[in-house]
Amino acid sequence: MEELERLRALCLALPETTERLSHGEPTWFVRGKKTFVMFADHHHDDRLAFWCAAPSGVQEELVETEPDRFFRPPYVGHRGWLGVYLDVPVDWDEIRKIVADAFRQVAPKTLAAQVPATER
Repeated sequence: MEELERLRALCLALPETTERLSHGEPTWFVRGKKTFVMFADHHHDDRLAFWCAAPSGVQEELVETEPDRFFRPPYVGHRGWLGVYLDVPVDWDEIRKIVADAFRQVAPKTLAAQVPATER
């Protein structure tokens, strides 16, 4: 599946990132401990997407302004995590920035500093 392979490449390009299954889905971790991105292949609905950590306020802004592309994911949405649909036209440069933001949210400061801040 192309979407999974592209998302995997973005996640694994970040420092000290690993992948393993969590709740039956490919999930990416910082230093094998903290989740920053979870693939969602029709697990909770009929949509292809991923869930990720997001800076404060980003989930609300994107879900409100672009509900056809972003959503509040179950289980982790109350913590500000962002759901990103992959079964719509996807801007992979934007996805790269979202993934980098997710990484910086959960990585230790020294590791997060290795990934430059991005502008949306």
